[in-house]
Amino acid sequence: MKKVSLAVLLSLSAVASVAYAQGDQGVTMSTDPAKISDIEMRAQNLQSRQDSMQNMPAQAPAHKGHHKKSGSKKMAPEAGQ
Repeated sequence: MKKVSLAVLLSLSAVASVAYAQGDQGVTMSTDPAKISDIEMRAQNLQSRQDSMQNMPAQAPAHKGHHKKSGSKKMAPEAGQ
């Protein structure tokens, strides 16, 4: 019983410490031009990826598995044989 309660206590403390570490940082302001340009570049890359993902289904038709079996038809015998 002591081992189980100790394991539960350790698990709860681990979860609590993770939750505390991931606490809400809120919105922060920065005047560093390098940070600003890095964030803007990431935002543009993310936007372009989202745009390409939205356009992707329109460019390629949906693949529904309508395959024809190749080689399943028997060849007709030649006329000279």
